[in-house]
Amino acid sequence: MNLDQITSIFRHEWLVFPLFGLAVFFAVYISADKVIVSLQTKSAVKKKEILMHMKLLGMDTDEKKVVRLMLIASVGIGSLFFLLFWPEVSVGLFMGTSIGIAGFQLLPIVYKTMYERRCNLFVDQMVDALTIMANGVKSGSNPQQSMQRVVEIMGNPVRSEFAQVLTQTQFGQSFEEALTDLAERIPRQDVQMFVTAINILKETGGNMAETFQTIVSTIRERQKLEKKISAMTQQGIMQGIIVSCIPFIMGIIFYMLDPNYITPMFNTAIGLIMLVFMLGLQIVGGIVIRKIVTIKV
Repeated sequence: MNLDQITSIFRHEWLVFPLFGLAVFFAVYISADKVIVSLQTKSAVKKKEILMHMKLLGMDTDEKKVVRLMLIASVGIGSLFFLLFWPEVSVGLFMGTSIGIAGFQLLPIVYKTMYERRCNLFVDQMVDALTIMANGVKSGSNPQQSMQRVVEIMGNPVRSEFAQVLTQTQFGQSFEEALTDLAERIPRQDVQMFVTAINILKETGGNMAETFQTIVSTIRERQKLEKKISAMTQQGIMQGIIVSCIPFIMGIIFYMLDPNYITPMFNTAIGLIMLVFMLGLQIVGGIVIRKIVTIKV
């Protein structure tokens, strides 16, 4: 069967649309239970991730509030885009569904990004914090007293995290356990190294001030390398974002200039099939680009 024969088949919409509808119906009917279970599982996982990051950020963890945010970000915004393209039902359905799915995936990413920024800022502040602690230890203070000095001088997030460590010790928890909790809240190698160094030195003894200075030097070298890698991969990240957004932006522009030019993509069988393949390739391309530009130090 050549290309002309395939094209001629797609021109018979009275045949293609019912067949396409039946195929979609049977596919949904066969996989309905699995799809519902999968959506419930993913929703529970996303909600759990959001609540975890909100707790780590020090926000109020209200489960009902999170559910409302998820509904607004997915169903709410998707419905809004559907209404914006009314009365073009097919265009509105496509845009509303796409935006709704994107909103459902985006909300956990937003909170995770906020948490990652907090962790990175904490590591950046550790250079000054450990310098203050090293000077305090040199002057005869213990690690807790030096940490209290950091709380008095520096800002968040170091101040709030160190203050929580000191609060835990005041309520009867050991200093080592409080530091271990800190390492769990800020899962960074530099923090792990700081916590491990203090815990070991408190048991075995040693020059804690010199150890702090060594950690500071290590953090500075790591930050230099991370900034260099970030500068090298930033272009790839921007290219990935632009390439992913171009099809949607061009579709909106064409629709605003001449709706008759773009509507066949939504009300013909071959157009709908092309849209499905386009979305699939967009997702695959985004994942591949993200894997390429993600470099862990």
